Amino acid sequence: MGGHVFGRSSAPLPTAVRGEGCYIFDANGRAWLDGSGGAAVSCLGHSDPDVRAAVHAQLDRLAFAHTGFFTSEPAEALADLLVENAPEGIDKVYLLSGGSEAVEAAIKLARQYFLEIGQPGRHRVIARQQSYHGNTLGALAAGGNAWRREKYAPLLVETSHIAPCYEYRFREDAESAEAYGLRTANELEAEIERLGPESVMAFIAEPVVGATAGAVPAVEGYFKRIREICGRHGVLLILDEVMCGMGRTGTLFACEQDGISPDIVTIAKGLGAGYMPIGAMLCSAAIHDAIAQGSGSFQHGHTYHGHPLAAAAGGAAIRAILDRGLLPRVREKGAVLDAALRARFGQHPHVGDIRGRGLFRAIEIVEDRGTKEPFDPARKINAKVKAAVMSEGLICYPAGGTVDGRKGDHVLIAPPYIIEDDQIDELTDKLGRAVETALG
Repeated sequence: MGGHVFGRSSAPLPTAVRGEGCYIFDANGRAWLDGSGGAAVSCLGHSDPDVRAAVHAQLDRLAFAHTGFFTSEPAEALADLLVENAPEGIDKVYLLSGGSEAVEAAIKLARQYFLEIGQPGRHRVIARQQSYHGNTLGALAAGGNAWRREKYAPLLVETSHIAPCYEYRFREDAESAEAYGLRTANELEAEIERLGPESVMAFIAEPVVGATAGAVPAVEGYFKRIREICGRHGVLLILDEVMCGMGRTGTLFACEQDGISPDIVTIAKGLGAGYMPIGAMLCSAAIHDAIAQGSGSFQHGHTYHGHPLAAAAGGAAIRAILDRGLLPRVREKGAVLDAALRARFGQHPHVGDIRGRGLFRAIEIVEDRGTKEPFDPARKINAKVKAAVMSEGLICYPAGGTVDGRKGDHVLIAPPYIIEDDQIDELTDKLGRAVETALG
């Protein structure tokens, strides 16, 4: 379709006109199974009556009130609901318009916190290779996605990147999963000591890595060790749950499964389920109180943060997840999806790994299963998979650079929490045919 929209690329796209359950319908009437919720966003599908009703009702009352002058009932209610269900110690919620904004706010909050408590030397951020934290300059600098960073490298603040916790690629054959996790986590302590603990303000990580590496969970014990290291050195732990949070992995916050609490956590995507643009940065009472009792204000803000209409959508989405039993359903249907993927791809000569938690899954495509050697990036396997799945009427999220930012291909699968078993079969059948087409 032509026109004046500045698209992501020059390639033509179908026009979405209607959504129903797990499907999007285009202007030609074709149905598309939304096997990735867009980018792990549409967790309630595309026609949830309760969220739509909440947005309609709020629009009739009040659409916008600037947070420089007012708070609003939906913002207060959503913040209370999130804190009631948040990891231990999390006490305050800063509502924003999306994930990148939430990460920017987290990084700026970390910096201001250390200024407020008299440690102005702390300004460095440590993150992980093959992470993704957003596309604004601060978030992009924190991320470890080589392809996304490349063009903008001269504009990015210096950030240290340690190895990811990526068992399929980097655990040695003779090493237990626990030993691998400790070895990898200890890279954080080594980097803190190299930089000087007095200069490091935060470590940021995704509990389950999303877009850049494809649903990679940490091994057991890794994040407990990370939490210990951050605590010992006075470094803030920021967990980026923009993609993996809000029930996507089977618990409202992904870090619940790692048995830890962060100092700051970012959420978005599933928070509004796609019905409104919304994200949030949550922090501990200690961080908030240092500013409240110090300078008195966080030197940050956006026109649309705390937007009442978005907060109404977010509140309705989270209540749906909690009140309809969708968290146990994600775990149950996640097991069904995992079994279906293993039945279809478990013995596939070019699928090296099937991984994830809950309804957050991925397959990693390799040239050689035995050596785990990825395909030559020039073959653009992930782009071919995307074209093939779309020709099948399926939406999923293939990406490249899985291994090191240049080599490797994976397909991320993150369907709505309302997906049924027959739709899981449809998803795996269409994905299976698409992979064969792309590799043919």
